[in-house]
Amino acid sequence: MNVLKVREDFPILKNGLNGKPIIYFDNACMTLRPRQVIEKMNEYYYNYPACAGRSHHKLSKMATEEFSKSRSIIRKFINAKSDKEIIFTKNTTEGINLVAKSFKFHKGDVIISTDKEHNSNLIPWQLVARQQGLRRERISTKEGFDLQHFEHVLKHAKSNSNRSFVSMVQTSNMDGTSIPLKEIVNIARKYDAVVMLDAAQGVPHKSVDVKKLDVDFLAFSGHKMLGPSGTGVLYGREELLNRLDPFITGGSTVDDTTYDGATFTQLPERYEAGLQDYAGFIGLGAAVEYLKKYIDDIHVHELKLNKIITEGLNTHVNILGPQDPKLRSGIFSFNAKNKMDHHEVALLLDSYANIMIRSGRHCVHSWFNDNKIDGSARASFYLYNTEEEAKIFVEKTKEILKMK
Repeated sequence: MNVLKVREDFPILKNGLNGKPIIYFDNACMTLRPRQVIEKMNEYYYNYPACAGRSHHKLSKMATEEFSKSRSIIRKFINAKSDKEIIFTKNTTEGINLVAKSFKFHKGDVIISTDKEHNSNLIPWQLVARQQGLRRERISTKEGFDLQHFEHVLKHAKSNSNRSFVSMVQTSNMDGTSIPLKEIVNIARKYDAVVMLDAAQGVPHKSVDVKKLDVDFLAFSGHKMLGPSGTGVLYGREELLNRLDPFITGGSTVDDTTYDGATFTQLPERYEAGLQDYAGFIGLGAAVEYLKKYIDDIHVHELKLNKIITEGLNTHVNILGPQDPKLRSGIFSFNAKNKMDHHEVALLLDSYANIMIRSGRHCVHSWFNDNKIDGSARASFYLYNTEEEAKIFVEKTKEILKMK
């Protein structure tokens, strides 16, 4: 992967901010967009700005063709069996909520998650558990993922004739660690559990094949993979999607209605109520087309950057997660050993060096509260970041830490 060539496709990296270059290390929150995505979205607005799938005129047919093409591009990218298994959503959060609110649970069923879930994969299950009388189990990752406890929970649930639903984060947005997915799925299958994956930090960074992973549901966001904000995808096995209750209903979700009832339409439109963000999803297709050229190189590239920064700053900061950068993918979360506040670190890097990172609790409040940590600064990397930027980050961070 020629990183310098890649960077030429990103207007903000070429133009900078107020005439000054930026170092953008906030990719776990949102990535930048290449011109190819921006141009594809503009193509919709310039050339066929109409409803897709509803009308029969020429503009609508063009919009429908491009909208459908994007669905197929995304289906191939994650190797789903059918376009029917690709549901367009606003983001990962909506995808998880769709399943949580629509899956047919029974009282006593068990929801199993980790201790590092993003709020989007925590709060929906808290609410559903309270409303439907479900039990929730949390698997510790403090000493590595506790596979023994995981299997014990599944075995206990099945012995009581309860079904288990596993919903876990593939890669943590807080410290970059990943769960042992293959082992988790193999164990889950022994006990007939359903498996859902929060892949918001997975799909953008390495090749994901849903057939090989053998997961039942998987959700991810467009804005974390070079795509437009307000776009996301829920993958689900066709037979399971067909068993879900309707989530949001209205236009496009039905074939017919009377004053007393409705006949719901087929997948995937059944779960895509109302007019869609056509430009956004067409842009997401363009983002995937762009990304697939580099997807096999991104993870390795991020590890190189993380290694440079870890080795440069490990004596100055406390790192969240494992010390080995190979276990933290493209995320470097830290707190200064001299106790400089994490928000202050982020603000100084921004104002002093045009280096953009995130500070706070990264929507994983539960983990920070449990570990009695107020938050952290977080640098996160992507395909357009360079080794030179990583070295500058080390140098500038050391400089601002001396200010305390």
